[in-house]
Amino acid sequence: MIDEVWDGPIGDTAEPARLLHSELRYAGHVWSVRSDRVELPTGHVVERDVVDHTGAVGVVALDDDERVLMIRQYRQPVGGYLFEVPAGLRDVAGERPLLTAQRELLEEAGYTADTWHVLVDFYNSPGGSNEAFRCYLARDLHEAPNGRPATGEAEEAHLPRVWVPLDEAVDLALRGDLHNPTVVTGILAAAAARDRDWRTLRDADDPMWQLPVGR
Repeated sequence: MIDEVWDGPIGDTAEPARLLHSELRYAGHVWSVRSDRVELPTGHVVERDVVDHTGAVGVVALDDDERVLMIRQYRQPVGGYLFEVPAGLRDVAGERPLLTAQRELLEEAGYTADTWHVLVDFYNSPGGSNEAFRCYLARDLHEAPNGRPATGEAEEAHLPRVWVPLDEAVDLALRGDLHNPTVVTGILAAAAARDRDWRTLRDADDPMWQLPVGR
């Protein structure tokens, strides 16, 4: 029987299973779905469906009064309006994650920021998708003179904004009133970073660690 007690260092590692076969099942506008047949390190052979995702970024924009900027946006997959932080897909080839985040803050909220840091990185749903997500902290904010530009995206036609004190936002997340993974993760990470006097923040251009896409 395999020993199920781990006594090594704590940290994610890239150790892809041996790929035996891969078949494209669906190619969509933004992501695709493939079926991978792999041999796991345990020797088991399994087939798993994987959503091939472009990756995404989000922005916790914090003003001088430690209020978080949220937007209210309709999401068809869950059939409702969610309060979120500005975020978007990394769907521009070759664009640095930081530039994507800066563009999304402007397009979805109409703000720019002078100070940027990496707040937290995570995989949104690693059991079925390779979507790698980076959440930034943006401070020293400025409202864009001409407001937010029109992007042509139907879901972005109307994005009401609200400023929420960080501690109140934490309460909303823990109470179950917020459900978007970016806003929940970002808010909790921002509060934890603040409580550590921001010592955990990383440089805005810190390389984005990412596992191979299962191949």
